[in-house]
Amino acid sequence: MSVFDNRDINSIYNGIQDTYRSSPLPWVIGYSGGKDSTATLQLVWNALLKLPAEERTKPIYVISTDTLVETPVIANYISSTLQKMNVAAKEQGLNITAHKLTPELEDTFWVNLIGKGYPAPTSVFRWCTDRMKIKPSNKFILEKVAEHGEVILALGMRKNESANRNKVIENHELKGYKLSRHGQLRGAWVFMPVEEFTTDDIWTYLLNQPISPWGSDNRHLSALYRSAQSGECPLVVDDSTPSCGNSRFGCWTCTVVLKDKSMEAMIDSGEEWMSPLLDFRDWLSSTQNPEFKPAQREYRGRDGKVKISEGGKLRYRTYKLEFSKEMLRRLLTTEKDVKRYDPDFELISQAELAEIRRIWISERQDWNDELPELYHSITGKQLAGTFSDVFTPGATELEILNELSGEHEVPIQLVQKLLDAEWQSYGMFRRASIHSTIEKLFDQDWRTFDDIQQVLAQHENNRTE
Repeated sequence: MSVFDNRDINSIYNGIQDTYRSSPLPWVIGYSGGKDSTATLQLVWNALLKLPAEERTKPIYVISTDTLVETPVIANYISSTLQKMNVAAKEQGLNITAHKLTPELEDTFWVNLIGKGYPAPTSVFRWCTDRMKIKPSNKFILEKVAEHGEVILALGMRKNESANRNKVIENHELKGYKLSRHGQLRGAWVFMPVEEFTTDDIWTYLLNQPISPWGSDNRHLSALYRSAQSGECPLVVDDSTPSCGNSRFGCWTCTVVLKDKSMEAMIDSGEEWMSPLLDFRDWLSSTQNPEFKPAQREYRGRDGKVKISEGGKLRYRTYKLEFSKEMLRRLLTTEKDVKRYDPDFELISQAELAEIRRIWISERQDWNDELPELYHSITGKQLAGTFSDVFTPGATELEILNELSGEHEVPIQLVQKLLDAEWQSYGMFRRASIHSTIEKLFDQDWRTFDDIQQVLAQHENNRTE
């Protein structure tokens, strides 16, 4: 049943105005660029325009999270839209500001995937959502809670859209108004202006007012959805949000889904320049094939532990350093291919490359420091920035260590990690942490792969017997 069967648009605006007047708390509106969040923001914006100027002074923050691996067409669309919002709000006398949020450097997709060796995300291990979406939005919201005491979080969620998401919104409401406590964000009240809307209601509202109050064309938004295989990716403030991999408004690198139908649809609709992105995404997804894991992944995790399933199967974990290098080669080649269409196009930033280089050297023992040469071989350019190697071992030390570790039958990586720990703490006034670091290193599983295979074989023999 349509929401407009029982209410006209002015009644809906009046309800938003009543909620706005109900408290002095600022609002945070989640905007993903999709239909639901666009309708939510447009409803609020139009409702506030109908208020006297002296009543609409309460700050409203529009936030949109850019994971830095958003589908490029959508990323450009959202960036330009946020700029329009800030200009229009100022011209129209509204206390609305739009903010694009991004993950911290250590939380970006490429730093974790290529730098730390995290495996491509799956439905079981979806490490990307928390780091790239939840943390940036929650950080902003909680900063506003700290500043104002509480906030009202306006989301483009609709009733029964997701049973899991409904769980994070506690049942008790603010008396007299349609505000509910957010179960995971202390100090946040949740308001859902389109809660009763159907999908048809959303489009009816947007296309009846084709130009948004900030000047964007809703017919263009409709065109983005046309031939799409799925919906939008909403603002993510908790871990109950499903994967956005089939969505035009998700990440182009998403491997949680089997196929990226949205990117395929965009390419079929004329965005052929995105083909190298789809090829890379499909190749990345192939690394989840169990047959390929022994060649691509370590049998130990970043924590140095070996995991064996109850069925006696070895669980391959982070990508091997050499395979991480292959990933970077392919990514830089993909970027080079796309630059033929747009010379300014960038898939990975210089800051991310510098952080990956640091991780490879100091945490993954790439003492040959191969990243600068790898980058130059593909791009023909020198890597920006410098890396201080005053206390960092290099190729000469690696060659000597290879000989010594072989003679004394000591795992070379253990000695490398011990030396790295010592070099990193060299010159520090307080070196108490070095002892706990050494203890953790010795606590890791340093059995060889052959040792592990013998354990697995014994496990299989016991099971057969």
